[in-house]
Parts: sequence; C-alpha cells; structure tokens
Amino acid sequence: MKYCVVIIDGAAGLPLPERGGKSCLELADIPNLDAMAREGVVGLARTVPPGMEPSSAGACMSVLGYDPKVYYRGRSAIEARAMDIAIGEGEVVFRCNLVGVRDGKMRSYSAGYISSQEAKELISALNEKLSDDSVRFYPSVSYRNILKLRGHEDALSAHCTPPHDIPDKAVAEFLPKGKGSEILRELMKRSEAVLQGHPINLSRQSRGDIPATTIWLFWGSGQVPEMPAFKQLYGLGAALTSGVDLLRGLGKMAGMKVLDIAGVTDGLDNDYAAQAAGALKALEEHDLVVVHIEAPDEAAHAGSIDDKVEAIERIDREVIRRLRSYQGGDLRLLAMPDHPTPIKIRTHSPEPVPFLLWGKGFEPNGAEKFTEAAAKGTGLLIADGYKIMGRLIED
Repeated sequence: MKYCVVIIDGAAGLPLPERGGKSCLELADIPNLDAMAREGVVGLARTVPPGMEPSSAGACMSVLGYDPKVYYRGRSAIEARAMDIAIGEGEVVFRCNLVGVRDGKMRSYSAGYISSQEAKELISALNEKLSDDSVRFYPSVSYRNILKLRGHEDALSAHCTPPHDIPDKAVAEFLPKGKGSEILRELMKRSEAVLQGHPINLSRQSRGDIPATTIWLFWGSGQVPEMPAFKQLYGLGAALTSGVDLLRGLGKMAGMKVLDIAGVTDGLDNDYAAQAAGALKALEEHDLVVVHIEAPDEAAHAGSIDDKVEAIERIDREVIRRLRSYQGGDLRLLAMPDHPTPIKIRTHSPEPVPFLLWGKGFEPNGAEKFTEAAAKGTGLLIADGYKIMGRLIED
C-alpha cells in the first residue's frame, strides 16, 4: 500500500454573498475531488486545537499526524530549521516579512510578492547596515525571511501581529507591544532608512510594483522541541514537497525526505504538474508522500476570489487527477486544507476543515461533493485533528 497526503492550504472558507452564498470550494470546478468524495469518506477535522492560534504551523502539524499541543512552540523556529539556521542558547528567531506600507496603512504584507532574488538583495543591505553580534537577517522565499537575535530572549514576550491580519489598516496600532518589544520596533524603524531609495525598490517603483518600505517582525520563537520521526510513529518512510519553508521545516523535524522539485513555488505560478510528477516518482522509494500547495492560501490573503478558485481547480486538474490515476499499486489518499482562510477576513480561522479519505478500504459515507457543507452533512468529526493520519494508514 502507498499513501499520499495533499494539503490544499487555506482552501476552506465561508459562503460569499457576492457569489450566491457559495464558498470557493463550492465555486470551484473540481470533478476529481468530487468523484473521490462520492467514493470515499468525507468529514470534518479540527486541526487547530481550542485556544491555539490558527496558524499553518500548528494546523499542518496536525495534518502530518503530530499533536500541536505537544510539539508546537512557534513558527519561526520551524522555518529556521528548513533553512538550517541553528538556534543556540540565548538566541531567538522571528519571521521578518518585507512589507509595503503607504500612508501609514498596510498596503501589502508581501511587498507585492517581491521576488526571492530581490528580497535577497534587500536582506543583504539590511545585514550590511543593521547586523552586529546580536542581530542577523537571513533571506528565504520571496517576502518571507528570518531575523535571529542573540541576548534578547525577552523579545518573545512581545505581542506581535502578523501583517496579513491587518490589510489596509493603520499599522501604528499593530506594532509590537509590551515587554521585549523595544528591539523589534527599533529594527523595524531603522529598516525604513535602509530600504528607502534602495535600487531594488526604485526599480520596483518604476515598474509600478509595490516597494518594500519596511520589515515586519512577528511569530517569534526559541528552540523547537524534538519530534519523533514519522517512521518511528507510523512505521512508514515519508517524503514531502512544498514551496514554503514552514512545511520543509516540519518535514525535516519529522525525519521526512524533503523533495527538491523544479518549479514548485508558493503562488499561482506553481508548476502543479511537476509537483505531482515528483510526488509520484517519490512513491517509488517511499511509502508516503506529502504534497503541500500554498497557492489557495496566498490568494485568500490577497482577497482574490478568482485566484483562490483557480488555484483549487488547478490542484484538482493537475495534481488530484494524476494521483487518482496512480498505476503503482494500491494508493490511499488524504486530501484536506490545513485551516480555513476566508476571503472576508483575509486571514486564517480556527474552524474544522473538510477532509477526504479515498482508496482501498474506505467506503462511501454519503458525501456527493468535496465542500465544507458536504463534509458537515456526513456528521463525521475528528475532534483531535492530528489523529487523521491514523485514519489514513490504519489497516
């Protein structure tokens, strides 16, 4: 038996009054997921434990079969793990977004989805001007970067707000607050002078793109607890493909093989077909492959219904269709979002998400489509979302 997990990041959401009261999953043309829903088991899973923030870190940890109440200690350290950034005694890390602020409001939490190469040059400039023995910046994918601080453990006590939670809002009231926030606010302020007038930003402005006007620091964390290897827990050798460091970090923490597939990105430009082909190839050597696709979540953060629907449709057409036609023997598949990202709020929410279990041994339980409403209608709820992995691989 082979297994595949497809994480359709942020695909779940709420009914959209402007689209006839349908959610993006209901608007999307997804014949493969719908057919598999009729052939398999559909229900809801609570991937975000009560009281925890609805971040992709904890939610994806649940989908991978790990209890976030036990193993989640902050997102930035997981991303640092993906980048092989060591976190020593007395060191902490923060997500460092390049953002675009105009007229005091958050215009873009991603600096207009700045390219990785442009971001790398800006991060280099920040290191040149702001780094010292206690401050270091690390470039990653697009707007997502990492700040490491030494001797500022109290910064973990600061109250920080993710920039994607405050679209078009005045940023002043959302700056880091409380104990330990001084160093974060100081670096954010000093970054403005470094970024203003930088050739990368001048070039972006000349093209009509949003410039990176400042850094935004949040999701601070120290060292992460060690997790047992996936093979130790579930007896299966596993691999993972994703366009974002968060999932690559989780994969490394779980002892999974992190696949390097050309064309895999975090947006609509993702090469979905190549990602599916790479996953199928990996199944020749591994028992289970995780396919994480970020595009629906990014579209929802941007507030684009059409882009989110397009991303879901391309996942169905270019990924799910290929997995459904797998010729390498028996395949069991789990497909689900990690959390909802409703267009209305443009950020994550903690409600349970629909899941689909399909393949040998799974009997239909009445769903006609893969949607939030259809999943709720089956009456099946996995309250502890991390137990979904056991459902997939149980005999």
